[in-house]
Amino acid sequence: MTSMKVIEIVEPGGPSVLKSSIRNIPKPKRNEVLIKISYAGINRPDVLQRSGSYLPPPGASDLPGLEASGIIFAIGKNVTNWEVGDEVCALLPGGGYAEYAVTQASHCLPVPTGMSLKQAAYAEYAVTQASHCLPVPTGMSLKQAAALPETLFTVWSNVFQRGGLKPNEKFLVHGGSSGIGTMAIQLANLFGSEVYATAGSDAKCSACEELGAIRAINYNKEDFLEVIKSIGGVHLILDMVGGAYIEKNIKALVDDGRLVQIAFLKGAKVELNFAQIMTRRLTVTGSTLRPQSDLSKSQIASELLEKIWPLLSTGRINPVINSVFDLNDVSSAHLLMESSKHIGKILLKVDGRL
Repeated sequence: MTSMKVIEIVEPGGPSVLKSSIRNIPKPKRNEVLIKISYAGINRPDVLQRSGSYLPPPGASDLPGLEASGIIFAIGKNVTNWEVGDEVCALLPGGGYAEYAVTQASHCLPVPTGMSLKQAAYAEYAVTQASHCLPVPTGMSLKQAAALPETLFTVWSNVFQRGGLKPNEKFLVHGGSSGIGTMAIQLANLFGSEVYATAGSDAKCSACEELGAIRAINYNKEDFLEVIKSIGGVHLILDMVGGAYIEKNIKALVDDGRLVQIAFLKGAKVELNFAQIMTRRLTVTGSTLRPQSDLSKSQIASELLEKIWPLLSTGRINPVINSVFDLNDVSSAHLLMESSKHIGKILLKVDGRL
């Protein structure tokens, strides 16, 4: 078998531009593995790519899909940490809306100038074993595992690495009922922070509180800034909304607080007085995951494997899955994503035998 079913974006537009097609199965290059996909995750960047406002980085597949679970079907040269038949979930550079996809499996660094092979041996080994693939956690299904990569890579790198969230700090996540939000609430709560969230309905707010938020704010009924001010402000905010939220976020932070921006659903351009950032020693930062280097993503994966995977295997953290659509019904999955009526992750079932 040399061909596979894929979902292409035939032209920029609405969900109807997602069409089924047949392509050749990709071959894994050096440091890559080929995954036979069982389930794929639906994410906001997929919607942006479909609309023509988020182009894939150079060298990445033009097919949407940034995360998946499945079985390793083939391995490229230099891959020693995976075998054919291993069950994995993986962060993808693209191509998840397909029966097969390739992703980074290991990454070797050259020996630094002036350093002996003996000195470099341990560091090189550690990086070689890093991967954009992670094993399916013990006790989890392939369906559950497909909901992990994009959310965990994003939350860990932005809330804990970049945002530096500490125990006993107050943390606010906007979009608390999203895939990223539901995972951020669980992790922050588990690591000892005081968690607050915003969401768009009472049902979504209840879901956030059940996951560990002390207080979830229905932004259609309350001004989140007033609520946060009433508790004295927060130390860290994770925001995917942007627009008018940006100025409010700055006001909601305590002195020396941090704002991490990961998306702009309501716009990226605002007028902002930076004087308060200077005088209150605030940190404003942000990131996007997809354009980061293979090595950077591998380093995030290594920390997840060490710090988070044991928690998943014991059931202390669980992905929240809203719904699963057949690959042929991908347009309906995108419609649901754009409606924002879901709580948690939306998945595509790629392997019909599961």
